[in-house]
Amino acid sequence: MDLTVVAYVIYLVISIGLTIWVARTLTRNGRVFIADVLQGNEKLADAVNHLLVVGFYLLNIGFVTLYLRSAETITEARGLFEALSVKLGVVLLVLGVMHLGNVWVLNKMRRRGIMERQQTPPVAPQGWTAPARA
Repeated sequence: MDLTVVAYVIYLVISIGLTIWVARTLTRNGRVFIADVLQGNEKLADAVNHLLVVGFYLLNIGFVTLYLRSAETITEARGLFEALSVKLGVVLLVLGVMHLGNVWVLNKMRRRGIMERQQTPPVAPQGWTAPARA
């Protein structure tokens, strides 16, 4: 019995489920970082967050579908588990790298925003003082 199609279906269901779970986590928690960077502009933070998540979905689901094909025919349960473990392991590694990349970018954006806020004087200059004469 050829179990290759069964492996494909299980692989797609688990991989896409994991991608959705990681994307939702990024959406929920990344919004806080983006809102902080954008100094509380909620509408812009939501828009940027949505665009990042769409890009995340496109990259990961594109990778999952490209990595779907298997060169060997799976004929037994052992081969099914071995093929799934390799494929899902690679997908998990890619998701982990993408997640860390997103966190790194968000943290870099947040640090830049903090640095910019620290460089801006809290009050605009109101005038000048003449030098004291000795």
